[in-house]
Amino acid sequence: MIRSVLIAAALALSLAGCGDSGQKAAADAKASADKAAAATKEAADKAAAATKEAADKAAAATKEAGDKAAAATKESADKAADAMKSAMPSSTPAPAPAPAAPAEAPKK
Repeated sequence: MIRSVLIAAALALSLAGCGDSGQKAAADAKASADKAAAATKEAADKAAAATKEAADKAAAATKEAGDKAAAATKESADKAADAMKSAMPSSTPAPAPAPAAPAEAPKK
Protein backbone atom coordinates (compact mmCIF):
# COMPACT_ATOMS: atom_id res chain seq x y z
CA MET A 1 0.00 0.00 0.00
CA ILE A 2 2.83 2.42 0.78
CA ARG A 3 4.21 1.59 -2.60
CA SER A 4 0.86 2.52 -4.25
CA VAL A 5 0.73 5.78 -2.31
CA LEU A 6 4.28 6.63 -3.41
CA ILE A 7 3.42 5.86 -7.03
CA ALA A 8 0.26 7.95 -6.80
CA ALA A 9 2.25 10.80 -5.22
CA ALA A 10 4.91 10.61 -7.93
CA LEU A 11 2.21 10.54 -10.57
CA ALA A 12 0.48 13.53 -9.00
CA LEU A 13 3.77 15.44 -8.82
CA SER A 14 4.54 14.69 -12.45
CA LEU A 15 1.07 15.83 -13.52
CA ALA A 16 1.42 18.96 -11.42
CA GLY A 17 4.82 19.58 -12.99
CA CYS A 18 3.32 19.14 -16.46
CA GLY A 19 0.62 21.58 -15.56
CA ASP A 20 3.18 24.14 -14.47
CA SER A 21 5.27 23.76 -17.60
CA GLY A 22 2.09 23.93 -19.69
CA GLN A 23 1.21 27.19 -18.01
CA LYS A 24 4.76 28.43 -18.52
CA ALA A 25 4.63 27.50 -22.20
CA ALA A 26 1.30 29.26 -22.53
CA ALA A 27 2.70 32.34 -20.80
CA ASP A 28 5.76 32.27 -23.08
CA ALA A 29 3.54 31.92 -26.15
CA LYS A 30 1.38 34.83 -25.00
CA ALA A 31 4.45 36.98 -24.39
CA SER A 32 5.78 36.13 -27.86
CA ALA A 33 2.41 36.92 -29.42
CA ASP A 34 2.28 40.24 -27.54
CA LYS A 35 5.78 41.14 -28.77
CA ALA A 36 4.83 40.24 -32.34
CA ALA A 37 1.66 42.32 -32.11
CA ALA A 38 3.61 45.30 -30.76
CA ALA A 39 6.21 44.98 -33.55
CA THR A 40 3.45 44.73 -36.15
CA LYS A 41 1.70 47.81 -34.77
CA GLU A 42 4.97 49.75 -34.73
CA ALA A 43 5.71 48.77 -38.34
CA ALA A 44 2.18 49.74 -39.40
CA ASP A 45 2.52 53.11 -37.64
CA LYS A 46 5.85 53.76 -39.38
CA ALA A 47 4.37 52.80 -42.74
CA ALA A 48 1.39 55.09 -42.17
CA ALA A 49 3.67 57.99 -41.22
CA ALA A 50 5.86 57.42 -44.29
CA THR A 51 2.78 57.25 -46.52
CA LYS A 52 1.41 60.49 -45.07
CA GLU A 53 4.76 62.22 -45.51
CA ALA A 54 4.99 61.05 -49.13
CA ALA A 55 1.43 62.21 -49.81
CA ASP A 56 2.17 65.62 -48.28
CA LYS A 57 5.31 65.98 -50.42
CA ALA A 58 3.39 64.95 -53.55
CA ALA A 59 0.63 67.45 -52.80
CA ALA A 60 3.18 70.23 -52.28
CA ALA A 61 4.96 69.36 -55.52
CA THR A 62 1.66 69.26 -57.41
CA LYS A 63 0.67 72.67 -56.03
CA GLU A 64 4.06 74.13 -56.91
CA ALA A 65 3.85 72.74 -60.46
CA GLY A 66 0.34 74.15 -60.85
CA ASP A 67 1.46 77.57 -59.62
CA LYS A 68 4.39 77.57 -62.06
CA ALA A 69 2.14 76.52 -64.94
CA ALA A 70 -0.35 79.27 -64.12
CA ALA A 71 2.44 81.87 -63.97
CA ALA A 72 3.86 80.67 -67.31
CA THR A 73 0.40 80.78 -68.90
CA LYS A 74 -0.19 84.33 -67.64
CA GLU A 75 3.20 85.44 -68.90
CA SER A 76 2.53 83.92 -72.33
CA ALA A 77 -0.87 85.57 -72.51
CA ASP A 78 0.63 88.95 -71.59
CA LYS A 79 3.32 88.60 -74.27
CA ALA A 80 0.74 87.59 -76.86
CA ALA A 81 -1.42 90.60 -75.98
CA ASP A 82 1.60 92.91 -76.29
CA ALA A 83 2.49 91.40 -79.67
CA MET A 84 -1.05 91.88 -80.94
CA LYS A 85 -1.08 95.51 -79.78
CA SER A 86 2.15 96.29 -81.61
CA ALA A 87 0.94 94.52 -84.78
CA MET A 88 -2.36 96.44 -84.97
CA PRO A 89 -2.34 99.68 -87.04
CA SER A 90 -2.43 102.83 -84.99
CA SER A 91 -5.54 104.98 -84.95
CA THR A 92 -3.78 107.99 -86.52
CA PRO A 93 -3.54 107.73 -90.26
CA ALA A 94 -0.19 107.79 -91.97
CA PRO A 95 0.68 111.03 -93.78
CA ALA A 96 -0.43 111.19 -97.40
CA PRO A 97 2.30 110.70 -99.96
CA ALA A 98 3.78 113.87 -101.39
CA PRO A 99 2.45 114.88 -104.83
CA ALA A 100 4.63 113.89 -107.74
CA ALA A 101 6.79 116.59 -109.29
CA PRO A 102 5.17 118.10 -112.40
CA ALA A 103 6.49 116.71 -115.60
CA GLU A 104 8.37 119.08 -117.86
CA ALA A 105 6.31 120.69 -120.50
CA PRO A 106 7.16 119.52 -123.98
CA LYS A 107 9.25 121.90 -126.02
CA LYS A 108 7.79 123.47 -129.08
